Amino acid sequence: MAEKQMDSKEVGLGEAPTVEAGEAIDAEEVKYGHTKRGLTSRHVQLMAIGGSIGTGLFVGIGGALSEGGPLSILLAFIIYPILFVIPTTICVGELSTFLPMRRGIFEMANRFVDPAFGFAFGYAYFYAAAVLVCTEASAVVSVMGYWGIPVNGAVWVLMAMVIIIAINVFAVKYYGEAEFIFSILKVLLVVGLALLTFITMVGGNPKHDAYGFRNWKHGNAMHEYYTTGTTGRFLGWFVAMRYAAFSLGGPDMIALAAGEIENPRKTIPRMARLIWVRVAGFYLLGVLAVGIICNSRDPRLLSALATGSTGSAASPFVIGIKNLGIKGLDSLVNFVILTSGWSCGNAYFYTSTRTLYQLSVDGQAPKFLRKCTKKGVPIYAVIVVALISCLTFMVASNSSATVFSWFVGLSTCATLITYSMMMIVWVGFYKSLEAQGISRDTLPWKAPFMPYHAYIGIATGITLILFLGFDYFVPWNTQGFITTYFGVPYVVVLFGVWKIIKRTKHAKWSEVNIYEGKEQIDKECEYWETIAANADVEKRQSAFKRTWGKMWDSAVV
Repeated sequence: MAEKQMDSKEVGLGEAPTVEAGEAIDAEEVKYGHTKRGLTSRHVQLMAIGGSIGTGLFVGIGGALSEGGPLSILLAFIIYPILFVIPTTICVGELSTFLPMRRGIFEMANRFVDPAFGFAFGYAYFYAAAVLVCTEASAVVSVMGYWGIPVNGAVWVLMAMVIIIAINVFAVKYYGEAEFIFSILKVLLVVGLALLTFITMVGGNPKHDAYGFRNWKHGNAMHEYYTTGTTGRFLGWFVAMRYAAFSLGGPDMIALAAGEIENPRKTIPRMARLIWVRVAGFYLLGVLAVGIICNSRDPRLLSALATGSTGSAASPFVIGIKNLGIKGLDSLVNFVILTSGWSCGNAYFYTSTRTLYQLSVDGQAPKFLRKCTKKGVPIYAVIVVALISCLTFMVASNSSATVFSWFVGLSTCATLITYSMMMIVWVGFYKSLEAQGISRDTLPWKAPFMPYHAYIGIATGITLILFLGFDYFVPWNTQGFITTYFGVPYVVVLFGVWKIIKRTKHAKWSEVNIYEGKEQIDKECEYWETIAANADVEKRQSAFKRTWGKMWDSAVV
């Protein structure tokens, strides 16, 4: 296709250009428009954290704490990132640094594995992201219920969706700023609750009770689940691993935002190297604190879980705070939990719209879905996701806690499947390099611990998927089985249908065109990688923005 690259001199002042400085476009992008590179390193770092720290850490973790115990959830949140989240992140980081395309990781799946695999992968991720939007919107209903305002839950769904949609219809840089603010609030809450736990555990509370690790004693560290003895404690830990699989994310933010990140070959490796440290760090801080401040067998916690209590009433943090006689914090915590629901819903709304856009660019979704506004927003994809999100209105006729549990089951399996598929795409890329005698040392960024960490990650993902619903077989639970395993036949059917209809073939690694699209990306990256361009960007910023940006970069590098 014909390509054109524009520099800053070609973009008229005061206009709403369809092509930004440094961008290379083809004829199809001229016709339909395209997404813009408007996300800075600061935006994307917090986006990945924001998409990971959700209502689960503050409220939903109570179920895992009561079933597994504090040591079980701590071990789960250490082991799960090492075996699964880290390899997924660095695989995606290497792929997205090499080819930070608007067509995204789904096109790489078509190229390095099989077009049928790419089709199934794309729609599996779209399903996962769309369900997670509904999950967080239903969580907003639960959180608002804490204040006991006498209105139907559908009102809170509408409120949440209006805010999320409004943020996503503007230029991507405004979405980035909104996510940045939301994420800062959540990080401050995690750090604040951890500090509160430390202060109170050494006696800094109204009761002057230096309780320390009392809640870990007398057999409470690891609970027996489903059966007794060592096997029961192992299954208690596995339940905590299952919850970690729902809670911990982040790699998908890199994959889906790669085509909209400024200076991608500098920003993406930074994300891949450090994001797992921050996500795991914040979560480890949170799960350690929650197991200290709240007894896993606390009657209030067990009662809240049994009755489906809403908002922070079911939060082990709030229960622990109330037990210590501290007043006035519950509403504040509930408000920040509310923003975390908005933030996660916002992040997954963004990734689901970009998934539809990328599938459309690859010819695996209707072409109208690639139509973008002048600001680079795939507007019809936004409308489609907004309509699908209306499923959350089921809270109008069902308990918000029940609907939330449905969405958790549906999204956990889908997330495990799509993250595993991301690593399989990397394996296809690795095999293509190997078959063509190309050293990974020639890549813009080379992921560490490969290929073995990818193989470990794939094996971990498959194992978790197989045993995800082990406790739904005896006694048999039809609803639990369907919501837990629906993602598996869904992906198999997608793969089979596309394979049969399109008669696709598995990639021949010795013949794959590894460098397709790289020339266009290189042209775009030249703009960001020149000292003159960087100096020009800095000149256009105010002194406050320059100082803030440098402070942020020094904090994350």
